[in-house]
Amino acid sequence: MAKEELMTLEGNIDEVMPDGRFGVMLDNNHRIIAYTAGKMRKFRIRSVVGDRVHVEMTPYDLSKGRIIFRERTPGQGPAPRRGPFRR
Repeated sequence: MAKEELMTLEGNIDEVMPDGRFGVMLDNNHRIIAYTAGKMRKFRIRSVVGDRVHVEMTPYDLSKGRIIFRERTPGQGPAPRRGPFRR
């Protein structure tokens, strides 16, 4: 296994913590602490309790991970469009 290889697992967010961290219960019933990836922060993708997410983990520390994808939930339409920025 190369140093750069990451494991991608799926789970559900079960707790929101300060500093953009989340408690995630993985499908294999293992609970980890995960933070949002930079692209998710850049594009303001919000995650809430109950969201299904994909998490990247390194094999060296199996208690932490990075949320790289949030699956869309059925019945939730697109986000409302914002108007132009005004001062």
